[in-house]
Amino acid sequence: MRPIEERLLNEFQRDFPLVEEPFKWIAERLDTTEEVVLDTLRCLLQKGVISRVGAIVPPHRMGSSLLVALKVPEAELDQAALVVSGIPEVNHNYSREHEYNLWFVLAGPSDLHLHDILNDLEVRLRYPMLRLPMLESFHIDLGFSLDFT
Repeated sequence: MRPIEERLLNEFQRDFPLVEEPFKWIAERLDTTEEVVLDTLRCLLQKGVISRVGAIVPPHRMGSSLLVALKVPEAELDQAALVVSGIPEVNHNYSREHEYNLWFVLAGPSDLHLHDILNDLEVRLRYPMLRLPMLESFHIDLGFSLDFT
């Protein structure tokens, strides 16, 4: 990993600068240009090293979210995952070794909006579905050091 990539990932995964030109601000601290910072982030996204650059908003501070589980026949799992991934409100999905084997998080402006999406998905896929609203919030810090030295 190049030094600029390591510094970007280590120094700015938390406390992202809330300024008018954040990538210029970061570039100044890394002694480089805004263009290099943006190109480096694009490259990291393209390689799959990072999945996104953006804010993480605590659940239900803005809009609504819901954990959903589908019971999908194993032979149809990949196709069902593609359908689920095509829904813009889906944050991520993953398979689990369980009777309900395709799980995903759905987020949107309201409970009604999410339920409309899920009602449509139930009609399209016809798999049993569990809608699992959050009962208690837990904070898990997903940041970690990428110090390779």
